[in-house]
Amino acid sequence: MHTFKPQNVPEASALPTSLTTSSLLEICFANISLAEALDSVRRIVLGEVQNDLFFVNAHCLNTSFDDPRYHQALQSARLIFPDGSGIRKGCDLNNDTLVENLNGTDLFPHLCRLFADTQQPIFLLGASPGTVERVAEWAQRHAPGLIVAGSQHGFFDPKETPAVIDKINRSGARVLFVAMGVPRQELWIAEHRDQLNSVLNIAVGGLFDFYGGNIPRAPAWIRSRGLEWVWRLLQEPKRMWRRYVIGNPLFILRLLKAKRAQQFLTSFPLLLANQQQRLKCRAAWQRFRWRWQHRGSFIAKRLIDLTLASSALLVLLPLFPLIAIAIRLDSPGPVFFSQTRAGYRNRAFRLWKFRSMHADAEARRAELEALNEMQGGVLFKIKDDPRITRVGRILRKLSLDELPQLWNVLKGDMSIVGPRPALHSEVEKYSSEQRKRLEIRPGLTSDWVIQGRSLIPFQQQAEMDINYAHKRSLWRDLRLIIKTIPALISGKGAS
Repeated sequence: MHTFKPQNVPEASALPTSLTTSSLLEICFANISLAEALDSVRRIVLGEVQNDLFFVNAHCLNTSFDDPRYHQALQSARLIFPDGSGIRKGCDLNNDTLVENLNGTDLFPHLCRLFADTQQPIFLLGASPGTVERVAEWAQRHAPGLIVAGSQHGFFDPKETPAVIDKINRSGARVLFVAMGVPRQELWIAEHRDQLNSVLNIAVGGLFDFYGGNIPRAPAWIRSRGLEWVWRLLQEPKRMWRRYVIGNPLFILRLLKAKRAQQFLTSFPLLLANQQQRLKCRAAWQRFRWRWQHRGSFIAKRLIDLTLASSALLVLLPLFPLIAIAIRLDSPGPVFFSQTRAGYRNRAFRLWKFRSMHADAEARRAELEALNEMQGGVLFKIKDDPRITRVGRILRKLSLDELPQLWNVLKGDMSIVGPRPALHSEVEKYSSEQRKRLEIRPGLTSDWVIQGRSLIPFQQQAEMDINYAHKRSLWRDLRLIIKTIPALISGKGAS
């Protein structure tokens, strides 16, 4: 916690020269009590210097992180109040303490009474037609003497903005409440601030919907436990799921990353004491950055593997007995075929498949080596391989023989996306460059699998795998997974 004075903002003589503040993701907010917050607002409205009052929660800071214009609008605001349990959690992670949750919905009745006591006319802008009028009626009932100088719903055409601003100014309102949602309301205030005659502009988000009766608030016992966001999610799951289900974990991750970066920068001067320390500093930074990127992407990739593999096994499990029966009826021998393959960094693992060849296929390979059709001599493929059974040809055409490898994915031997696992005898024939494909976990599908499989020479396969290793990302994995489905249906290059 520290004191902070916003830059590039006109000084209000009635406002304290400094406020006790905290900071999260480069946004400073007043970390003060309710009494201090109301006193700050009182000083502003009794003065003549125009100021803005914004509120920030976890969603606001996520939006600010991605939107430079909104970030700048927040940084230029004279007064920002903390809103929500996400800010409290953020303060805890920064070894700070949030004095009070000054969310706009709870603060609104206090502000109405304050503006009634000081005879400050207000103007309500935002929400849907009819809602803003109900909010005005509620405010005047609960704050006798409050002057609502005017109101205007927020569903007006941008071309009407000059007329709306003129309506606000002609009303004589000294306080303007704007409820247009984040970040539109803050950007609207920042863009039109110089045209407004109001002394205080307050961005209040969805506050009008609560006091207008459109959305019920969570019970007090839920709010007191910091779980109002769960209530909001249950009320509007379609609109709020991304904000809370994705946004809340993303907010925590960003805070942790910012904290680690700050800890590194704090120790940075000491590490530069001499040449040896500078070298250590550079190496530490490279390790920190690599581990953050590598571990984060590894964890995300592993979660996707576990989710997809377990889901696929559950869906396809009824198909397994049918395939097993077909294999046993077609030819004698076991249902499953297992083989030792080269995994991550050439570590051996047991790969599982549905048997698609006759039981003596491995013994007969030597006599067929001369018929190998794959260039380079690393892989072995021949058209109309006599070792393949009738059922096996169907399984291979549809890649159904590979389904047991979902178990290898669950075990962690393989991934959904990665180079196809090779035999150790094939790895021995790799060039030093081709061995780079062993630096990533083998997978069920890859670039060359969706572009022709065995129709592509091994040299080109290896190049495509190495290129994937250098440029892999979650988005690329998802695209490959999606493209794999039509590739399997077409059966192009299957043998």
